[in-house]
Amino acid sequence: MTVLVVGASGATGRQLVNQLLLQGNKVKVVVRSKEGLPKSWHDNENLEMITASILELSDHEMSEYTKDCNAVASCLGHNMTFKGMYGQPRQLVRDTTERLCNAINSNQPQSPVKFVLMNSSGNSNRDLDEPISFAQQCVIALLRLLLPPHVDNEKAADYLRTQIAQKNKYIEWVTVRPDGLINEEEVSAYEAFPSPIRSAIFDAGTISRINVGHFMSELINNDALWNTWKGQMPVIYSKS
Repeated sequence: MTVLVVGASGATGRQLVNQLLLQGNKVKVVVRSKEGLPKSWHDNENLEMITASILELSDHEMSEYTKDCNAVASCLGHNMTFKGMYGQPRQLVRDTTERLCNAINSNQPQSPVKFVLMNSSGNSNRDLDEPISFAQQCVIALLRLLLPPHVDNEKAADYLRTQIAQKNKYIEWVTVRPDGLINEEEVSAYEAFPSPIRSAIFDAGTISRINVGHFMSELINNDALWNTWKGQMPVIYSKS
């Protein structure tokens, strides 16, 4: 299995790359800089590091980097600084998702490529009638006005849900919605649900970044798990 990972230098992206390597995959990562990345990555023959700003790649480069991939995973997010949240590109996640999907479609792979997008439990799956309290609706409305990264997450998930949808010949997708990210050293028990089982705003649960990386890696490598969740937006929580 060959997997392209974008957003690999982030806290969750690193966990995903490590999990993919542990499972014996060949991994390609697109990073702005190799500085600060784990030393083990530099010495791993199964890891190829591409130094670039993802949205500055040409369409041809996008196609070449995705051509031999069985899966593409995005852990992209905005830096939690003023410039990261309010500067350009405001649609980093959404635009990257679209361009990667365009590249996959242009390659016309013989088998569908798995696309796994890390998102947020604060984003609802509008294919389902997910109950959201009036108070949470108000908070989400404020987030849309005040926090461009939240809108970016929504648009990225909506692109897969409405544009790639369920019958694309070359792409299958899963949007993973973790709740309350925390740091832990080891994979622990967790569970996935089609929709939130608690309020992401007023009663958030937790999930470790390493568990998110593990779940995304399992989706890519375990066809039975993939078939359970493809075309859906599972929400994941650590077990109590």
